[in-house]
Formats: sequence, structure tokens, C-alpha cells
Amino acid sequence: MSIFDILGPVMVGPSSSHTAGAVRIGQITRRLLGGEPERAEILLAGSFALTGEGHGTPRAIVAGLMGMGPDDERIPGSFDIAREHGMDFTFGTTVLRDAHPNSALITAVRGEETVRVGASSPGGGRIRVFELDGLPVSFSGESPTLIVRSDDKPGYVSRVTGVIAAQGINMSKLRVEREARGGRAIMVIECDQRIPYKVKVAITAIEGVRKVTRLNPGEESK
Repeated sequence: MSIFDILGPVMVGPSSSHTAGAVRIGQITRRLLGGEPERAEILLAGSFALTGEGHGTPRAIVAGLMGMGPDDERIPGSFDIAREHGMDFTFGTTVLRDAHPNSALITAVRGEETVRVGASSPGGGRIRVFELDGLPVSFSGESPTLIVRSDDKPGYVSRVTGVIAAQGINMSKLRVEREARGGRAIMVIECDQRIPYKVKVAITAIEGVRKVTRLNPGEESK
């Protein structure tokens, strides 16, 4: 057990799950998109939908989309700040079966890029992404994570992992999901070391790879 488990996160707001976790859901959506959204549709589910307003959940998610952290004193004014930046956002509710009660489904748009993220906040400010672009996933972003969207082609898993191994990076978890044989696929690889930018470049060059996202804790994605 860490001191984080005992004391919880440093944050602005009354609830680690509804506020700090909500900020981090917005943050990881921003990182998966590759920058600040121009538009975002935010659907709240379960407890987020029922009690989120009182805990500041909507403002916390928008704050995360703007790149703020859980301890940012600007969180209460995130709506105004987002509008000043030209970001258009809407809220609604949804029902997510088999998801944690504190969950949100966010569709964010930036230029020609669109990302759809389903994520939950189980407590203590932690989050778990359970859906990415319509496919089931499972990662938190707490460790260096590489997300590879590609066509489902023979041998692409070994080619991707070969690039990572060649850099001396140890992989702790690997999960592959696909919509259908030969269709879209998503590979999520969690690592023990920081993932350098050159790994992204090398994997992006592999035939059939559509997009590569690096999630190094404490860094903006690029």
C-alpha cells in the first residue's frame, strides 16, 4: 500500500472518483486524441450521471480535456476557459452495461482526428479506459503505454513488439482486440520504461498501421 492509497490525490474538488478521476478521464482523452479537442460530446453514466453535477464532474472532465490536472485551481471555471479556447462541448447521459458506476463515454474531435473513449473512475483518482474507438481495451495510463491502431494483418504483432524489444524496453502487458478478421485492430502494450518517440516513428512506418499513440506518464502525447 502506498501513501497515495491512504491519503488520496492532491486535487481541487470534493471527491477523488467524481472529480480527480474525472479530470484524468478528460486528460487521457486529450492525449489519445493528440491535443486539445475542438468539439467534445460527453456522456455520463451511472453515478456520474446521477450525482456528478454536485461533485463537479462535468467541469472536471472539461478541465482534463483542456490539459489541467486534478490540483488545478482553474477547474471550477473550466467551462468558460474552454469556450475562450473555442472548444464546443455538450453533455448527455447514457447507460453502459458491465461498466463501473463512475463512467463516461467521450467523443472528441480535433481537425480530421476523432477519438471515442470509454473510461471509469473506480476511486482514489485512478481511472481505467475500457473502450477505445468502439473496441474493448483495458489500461490506466499509469505506466508507459503504447496504443497501436492498425489493420488486422498476419505478423503485425511480432513486427510491433520487435521494434519495442530492439530498444531494450520490457513489455509488462499486451492485449490485442479486433472488430473482425481482417478489420480494424487495436494493440495496447504497457511497458516498464519510458517509450521514446523513435519507437512511435518506427511502428508508424509498418504497413497497415493507422495510428500510434504513446502515453508516457507526465508527458503530453506526440
